Amino acid sequence: MNQSRSLFVFKAAVIGVLGWLVALATQALIFPVLGMQVMIWQHLTVSGVVTALFFLRRPAPRRSLRPN
Repeated sequence: MNQSRSLFVFKAAVIGVLGWLVALATQALIFPVLGMQVMIWQHLTVSGVVTALFFLRRPAPRRSLRPN
């Protein structure tokens, strides 16, 4: 089944947003346990960078390995 490019991008974006929320929640729970006190903007920056890297890296192999 072929999936349109827009559907592919939408699904990747949803996965990216969910990943960002999980990263943010994990940091908010784990950092204090480790004695790390960070500001909310630092949480947003770290989780955003990690999620962006995941989002940029993830779709490329799937698209390039898909048979034509």
